[in-house]
Amino acid sequence: MSENVVHLHKHTDPPTPDTAPTVLTVVPDEPPARPVPLWVRSGRAIKSGVTHERTKTVVRATARHGLYTLNGGRIVARRAWDGRTGSRYERMIRAAEAAGNLEAAEEWEERLQRFRAARHHRRMDLLHSPVEAAKGVAVGAGMSIGVLVALGVVMAISTGRVGDVITPLAATVDFIALLIRIVQIVWGPALTIGPFLALLALWSVGRKQHAAPAWALPANVRGGEGEPITPSIVVKALRDLGVPALRNAIKEMGDAGASMLGPITIAGCGVEVDVTLPSGVSTDEVQKRRKKLAENLTRHEHEVFITIPQAARTVRLWIADSGALDEPIGPSPLTTDESLTADYTKGKAPWGQDLRGDAAALSLYQRHLLITGLSNQGKTAALRALALWACLDRRVEFRIADLKGAGDWAMFDGLATVLIQGPADEQVIEATEMVESLVEEMNRRIEIRRSDPGAVFDPLIGIVDEAQVAFMCPVKDEDGRPYGGSKAVSRYFMAVRKVHNQGRVVDVLLWEGTQDPTDQNLPKLVREGAHTRASLALGTESQARMALGDKAVDGGAAPHLLRQGLDKGTLVVASDGIEIPAGQASITVRTHYINDEQATAITDRAKALRDGVTTLHAIDRGEERDPLADIATVLGNDTRVRTQEVITRLAALNADAYAGWSFIDLKRVLDAAGAEPYKSDGRMVVGRDRVARALADRDTEGSASAE
Repeated sequence: MSENVVHLHKHTDPPTPDTAPTVLTVVPDEPPARPVPLWVRSGRAIKSGVTHERTKTVVRATARHGLYTLNGGRIVARRAWDGRTGSRYERMIRAAEAAGNLEAAEEWEERLQRFRAARHHRRMDLLHSPVEAAKGVAVGAGMSIGVLVALGVVMAISTGRVGDVITPLAATVDFIALLIRIVQIVWGPALTIGPFLALLALWSVGRKQHAAPAWALPANVRGGEGEPITPSIVVKALRDLGVPALRNAIKEMGDAGASMLGPITIAGCGVEVDVTLPSGVSTDEVQKRRKKLAENLTRHEHEVFITIPQAARTVRLWIADSGALDEPIGPSPLTTDESLTADYTKGKAPWGQDLRGDAAALSLYQRHLLITGLSNQGKTAALRALALWACLDRRVEFRIADLKGAGDWAMFDGLATVLIQGPADEQVIEATEMVESLVEEMNRRIEIRRSDPGAVFDPLIGIVDEAQVAFMCPVKDEDGRPYGGSKAVSRYFMAVRKVHNQGRVVDVLLWEGTQDPTDQNLPKLVREGAHTRASLALGTESQARMALGDKAVDGGAAPHLLRQGLDKGTLVVASDGIEIPAGQASITVRTHYINDEQATAITDRAKALRDGVTTLHAIDRGEERDPLADIATVLGNDTRVRTQEVITRLAALNADAYAGWSFIDLKRVLDAAGAEPYKSDGRMVVGRDRVARALADRDTEGSASAE
């Protein structure tokens, strides 16, 4: 036990009342640190040495290079065995029989018979080869000696010395002796170095084949730069997928699983292969392990797509070249070909490329459209790209409500008859009335179709971007009906449902873009009413099912597996308007990106195709209307407009006042004002000058009467 140290603090001045008394402080010594036992220090040192990164690197390198040599020998032996025997042909026969391809099995059987016949012929030749070789050597030696002697005789005659007769023969003997001495000198080192050269050759074979476990391979190989996809790699990836029934079935197959695979074909920036699963293994067991399968194939998860074709117990794998999906695709044809036009009825919009690198084009003819996805993934750009193509058909009329209000649709000013921009409740009300005007126009066209079944109408496309804002709007009208919501009292919901129900047959269509689909911001009846459903990256599988439907997701559609922020513009499409490989329910498309400047150039071309369109930025409601002034408003700068077009524009201007108007109503107002419609090119039109003159006369008369 250590002693305590006593410190005396004593004042030397005479004691005074203010002087403090002597203080005695006892400070114990710190106990000495306990020495760490030797065995503990040794254990720590051993642990540190074993777990040190340098040690791991050395162990991996040693194991890797040793296994390169060992497995290289195994590979060479296997190749030699395959070359000397018919085992390769037998494996292919078994695989063809297992796949039910009898023609291929017969072809491989024929090749095996030819191989065996050729081998038998070679073996029979070997029985006679020693005698033939001896005869050949004897004849060759005799002829060579004869030639040398003849050469010597010629030399002897030339020089006049008899001894030159054997000079060529002696020189040949000396040369042979020199070769023997060289062999004697080299033979010893060759015997010593030869085994090392053989091991080096085996190591080289193993290294090229990466014949070592993944943990022992270099970091750049383990990192998944992406090796070429071969049948053995696919089978190994499936075997190590963690499905016991699949692993056991592959082990029991005589062809090591080759019969499971169809042909591996190049498909765009990757390859595609169909895998027929053995009995007892379901397709969803493979689908659920997409990430692990991708890692087994040395790919990232987003580089492997699993779909379900029509064949039973079959999965279709599309495996991208490593890094290929991170490369941008080319520009849109809309931006590179200024002469490009559109045909709404028969044409298809150039939307982008599929995973195979083929052009992906979408038919818009009589199809309602829904695009959804997380925020900032390219939803508006994908929706706008379709509208930019359709606007190059001068027949197509647009009515657009952009409930984000960021100017993404500003270039349609002067092209769309209605353009609403903004996220406020006021814009939601206007967007609702815009969709209701679509319903009114649809009903009007249906009435015409009843009396004239052959009537043809120009396409009318309503677009609501950020539609979730409308569905979530809590505002109610003067009658207490909510604008938003998903019930029968909701004005926006019911207007959308009506357009979905009957608008297609009279070319009144509705396109919607929305974020994060849920039952609240995208009701079930609305999303199922769209003929074309597309989704960018989503957060969950349940959202993917809402966006695309159960059938598409069960068939392999997986927008929830797209990478947020990295797969911008990549969407999964379920539609009969786009070419989808047989047996699949969806297709993945990488869309062309068209920026605002390019979009403005395209809309300028579209405006040049039209006589001029007056865009309404707000829909007036509730006030008394001046029909003649409204007619002048919708005519805009157009010299003359067809009467039916005037009625359509009036309905868009104010559905409450003009949705039910017919030609008779329009003619009544114009006749009363002295601006009667007239024929031009065989069609009844309304002249801007006549209407302007009628308004001026009316104002003049009003002023005179006031005086």
